[in-house]
Amino acid sequence: MAFRQRREKLRAILAGSACIRPGSVYDAISIRIAEDLGFEVGMFGGSVASLAVLGDPDVALITLTELAEQMRRMSRAASLPVLVDADHGYGNALNVRRTVQELDTAGAGGLTIEDTLLPQAFGEAKTQLISLEEGVGKMKAALDGRGDPSLVILARTGATSITSLGDAVERARAYEATGVDGLFLTGIKSRDELDALAAATRLPIVLGGAPEEMSDPDYLRERRVKIALQGHAPIAAATQAVYETLKALREGTSPKQLKGLASAELTGRVTREAATKARSAAFLGLKQP
Repeated sequence: MAFRQRREKLRAILAGSACIRPGSVYDAISIRIAEDLGFEVGMFGGSVASLAVLGDPDVALITLTELAEQMRRMSRAASLPVLVDADHGYGNALNVRRTVQELDTAGAGGLTIEDTLLPQAFGEAKTQLISLEEGVGKMKAALDGRGDPSLVILARTGATSITSLGDAVERARAYEATGVDGLFLTGIKSRDELDALAAATRLPIVLGGAPEEMSDPDYLRERRVKIALQGHAPIAAATQAVYETLKALREGTSPKQLKGLASAELTGRVTREAATKARSAAFLGLKQP
């Protein structure tokens, strides 16, 4: 599937009436599993990118090149539209423009640019935001950087929990005015906060982590929430599974006694073994067993 078709699917979600839950993806296997299970969109979070590529916590150590290359691997493996957490765009507004160009050519369905001050400032324990003016400049640069106009660009802010609800409303309105395709809101702690932000803007909303009281899909639809994240459990589950398997082997368990391993059938499906065999027959003259 061409990249534009993937992006048009993501745009259809943002324009639709439903609120969907994305599948958290981070590599070629996870995106194929999400696609096979019927997820409409994948979410490639900054924290899982850091874990999958570096094995490091989410403290802005991953580089644009590493993020884009991981996205490129996933784009090759599956046609599921993926929304990429591009953090702060890896620098100032000009870096944001470059970030958009790289993720555009890597096949991202869409991306988010946030107004958090990253990396964390020296001597500052609390999360900080860049100025509203700089945030607006970043959003304008992001829009200027996309080569494919169907690439989705979302302005992200966590101002509600960092500064104030009033600041979040002001930032959301200012980012909306730049022409971005939607708003990605994090740090929302109550329905009152989401109600205020939804009332102050008109763009579709992607909602980061939120309290259980805000999980009702009807309520979210009424507030124009088109995508609601549900964390990044898959990579946590994979980490636990690898740990338990290696621990068992280290303690002397026979490989034949291990439980919870992927079957040959599942492995064949996610590696697209049948398609590879068909190509081997067609292009290499290899007979099917």
